[in-house]
Amino acid sequence: MNRKGWVVAGALVAVLAVLAVAATWGWWGASRVEEDTTFIVPSGATVTSVAHQLEEQGLIGSAEAFLMWAKVLGSSDPIKAGEFLLPAGATPSQILDTFQHGEVIRRYITIPEGMPSIMVHERLMAEPLLTGTIPVPEEGSVLPESYDFERGESRAAVLARMRKAMADTLAELWPKRSPDTVVKTPEEAVILASIVEKETGVASERRMVAGLYSNRVREGMLLQADPTIIYPITKGKPLGRRIRQSEIAAVNDYNTYTRVGLPKGPITNPGRASIEAVLNPAKTDALYMVADGKGGHVFASTLEEHNANVARWFAIRRERGEM
Repeated sequence: MNRKGWVVAGALVAVLAVLAVAATWGWWGASRVEEDTTFIVPSGATVTSVAHQLEEQGLIGSAEAFLMWAKVLGSSDPIKAGEFLLPAGATPSQILDTFQHGEVIRRYITIPEGMPSIMVHERLMAEPLLTGTIPVPEEGSVLPESYDFERGESRAAVLARMRKAMADTLAELWPKRSPDTVVKTPEEAVILASIVEKETGVASERRMVAGLYSNRVREGMLLQADPTIIYPITKGKPLGRRIRQSEIAAVNDYNTYTRVGLPKGPITNPGRASIEAVLNPAKTDALYMVADGKGGHVFASTLEEHNANVARWFAIRRERGEM
């Protein structure tokens, strides 16, 4: 046989070898992903270890066939660690490509605006897909938001992202503050924002509430914010009852009924909107507010007006049978 013939024969043998591999794959390595399935590739895993894991879980017919196909026809790119979704009917080639180039499943944990740090800690510790332990974070150090994470990620890593989000938000907003703000530092901004956060759940009221408390700070008045009474008792959790007179009269570093100015620290983790409200408060002469019976508040600039508003609120409560 001449040289050309040998080349042709060699090429034929190579084609037949590929076909043999494909036939072996089709017979022994066929995918058995019958429904959408999540699969975890451990950190440090190899294609070989993953192939055997796939076989053990009944997702492919043969680890050896999978490895043969991957070596001959698959990409040489490394596989990634993480949790992946294998869709129903995924072929072996799709499975390998998912591990090499697919997106790791991201899960989410949400910290609502106004959630105190003790409850942030509880939420993180209760998430079964996270690992490790964490201390209760400093009050006001976490930005309320939804955070994505991977299965098996450490709680410390997720908490670090929450803290960084708060630090980044303050770094962004502080230079944009209005001359009308009464806070002198980013730390004071978080403290006052935490009071605004707890005093109203109505987004349109935040700047007005911030303006009211800013006026009280300027006037040297007691802020008289009920949530500051509750914080030393529950660390921000709901009190579950009415505030007692003895608690209103308590002297401590948080109770703004007995101390002038801001509390010594935040009473919750305020959201971005409350921080923005404190840094850019509404221009108002309001010094008082009381519930309006509709979920919001009515504001007043004089004690006389305020007393009339309080009387109307009490009348509403009596009509509801609350008094």
